[in-house]
Amino acid sequence: MEFPSELVEEAVREISKLPGIGKKTALRLALHLLKQNESTTEQLSEALIKLRKDTKYCNTCHIISHTTDCTCRTINRDLSIICVVEDTPDVIAVKNTGQFSGLFHVLGGIISPIDGFGPEDLHIETLIKRIKESDGEIQEVIFALSPTMEGDTTAFYISRKLEGLDVKVSSIARGIPMGGELEYADEVTLGRSIVTRTIYKTE
Repeated sequence: MEFPSELVEEAVREISKLPGIGKKTALRLALHLLKQNESTTEQLSEALIKLRKDTKYCNTCHIISHTTDCTCRTINRDLSIICVVEDTPDVIAVKNTGQFSGLFHVLGGIISPIDGFGPEDLHIETLIKRIKESDGEIQEVIFALSPTMEGDTTAFYISRKLEGLDVKVSSIARGIPMGGELEYADEVTLGRSIVTRTIYKTE
């Protein structure tokens, strides 16, 4: 692909590094920005820099936040249930169903040896700590992980770690197709999966 200038080529190269954006789309975006007021491009650049520099993760639930304490325990949430998800986009997906009013815990990934992710790379110990320190207030843990081999392996591993704790362990129903990504599931299917969740068994 030929470019009208080295500056455009450099912009296309960087933009095309974003997921789901090829060089043709990157070129359209770059040319679009050139047509806008300079202030528009500056505002976009400033927003991205601020996003990268100022974004933090809650020390308790590990959700993306502007502070290290996102006040996970709020009066409008059910404090007896924790929904365990892979990443923040999954939190948004579950919230959008309108079927879950409990707490969340973001693992920051799933167990995937091929990608170099092991149990020690996930926020599993902080989940166990939350349950232990709740003094019985947390009564159920729901696994809302993508129904893949890696997701099932992660759920199984954590469920074994939770054995001995007085907490019910369940997983969302298989309304999500095997091999699918939770983030891209439609809200009706995902909501039905939350409502009809099943008890998770380790045997």
